[in-house]
Amino acid sequence: MNDARDGLMLAWFTGEFADGAIKEKLWEACDTFFEPTQDPDSGEFTFGFGLGEIHPRGQFNARVMAGWVCQPGAWAQIFDNPNLAKHSQPCVERVDFPRVAMSQAHWNEGSLHLAADPCNGAANGTRTTMTIRRLPTDGEWILKSSDGTLTSWDVAGGSTQIELIADGSSFTLTALDETVSA
Repeated sequence: MNDARDGLMLAWFTGEFADGAIKEKLWEACDTFFEPTQDPDSGEFTFGFGLGEIHPRGQFNARVMAGWVCQPGAWAQIFDNPNLAKHSQPCVERVDFPRVAMSQAHWNEGSLHLAADPCNGAANGTRTTMTIRRLPTDGEWILKSSDGTLTSWDVAGGSTQIELIADGSSFTLTALDETVSA
């Protein structure tokens, strides 16, 4: 390849069509062209693609990362069996990104499961706030941390602002009446 951008589609499709040793060999080749970079201050990993630009290209990186993290068939699954329920389920907004990234945010059996990760060591263990929207009932909700600590949050209009610790630990947000009956 004369230009790293020529390999974007190849990298993207490795996740969908290649696995094991083939995927590993393709990625070894891609890494020689894609200029992988880890920013120690932000914790961000990107590819520069030999472009010499100050900021990495978002769309290029998104396509390449999809190839990196997807397993064979995962890309097709998005279109063949889309998760449409997520458009009516609770969602997390106003995350303090890029200082904090959500490593877990999913709704399951009446509870929202969350985990916030720091993007670098300076943010590890710090408190961060976010908004939860589309909760099914108003009133008191309980946030349970992985160490068993409980905190109460009031939900009005299906929305509340909560606080988590950005250390990768798990939290579960459940309506008080569900917490009591569980």
